[in-house]
Amino acid sequence: MNLIKVLLVEDDPMVREVNRQFIERVEGFKVVEMCNNGVEGYKKIEQLKPDLVIMDIFMPEQDGLITLRKIRSANIPVDVITVTAANDMQTIQQILHLGVYDYIMKPFTFERIQQTLLNYFKFKAKSEEVQDLTQKELDEMIRPYREMEESVENEISILSELPKGFNRSTLNKVIKYVKDSKEGVSADEVASGIGVARVTARRYLDFLEKQNFIKVDVHYGGVGRPINHYFI
Repeated sequence: MNLIKVLLVEDDPMVREVNRQFIERVEGFKVVEMCNNGVEGYKKIEQLKPDLVIMDIFMPEQDGLITLRKIRSANIPVDVITVTAANDMQTIQQILHLGVYDYIMKPFTFERIQQTLLNYFKFKAKSEEVQDLTQKELDEMIRPYREMEESVENEISILSELPKGFNRSTLNKVIKYVKDSKEGVSADEVASGIGVARVTARRYLDFLEKQNFIKVDVHYGGVGRPINHYFI
């Protein structure tokens, strides 16, 4: 299969460059153009006909939701992955209803977007190989999308009722950071990774553990107190 052509639409120059580097670290993907708003992005989609658009939602001139609606209304055959800080259920449902392949919440790790792109590569390769599918083959192709929807629903259910002093955005960042780690993370790592104080990270982690959303494993090293490692 040829390289998958990616159009990147993101208004923040630093984030745009980081995302480009992340995407091109994954074998099989090439960023063919970068745009800083939905107006420019839509024009480039028509001109370049990329395989995949990775797009922010909150952008000047024309946001991602409007751009997505225009893409779908015009029946443009392009797949879309959204990358955004939006975490409210209304926005998420609107995005999912518009048929995105995946929804990645900021901040995210390389491993998170890598997994999405690897899943997408398999999906794209399979779709080019066969004309007719069995139920099993179809289930295997759309499983990552179903798992993503279930993951979003689980996270939002936790976000619906928070203790006093808790912030929805911060909680979601903690969830995503822990989820993206395959071997578990400490409170120090979470704090550093999402840019909060260690005591704040510990409060959120303790809350998630009490909700049975994450698990904790005590690591006993050499000298010093044991370290809690959190994982999903």
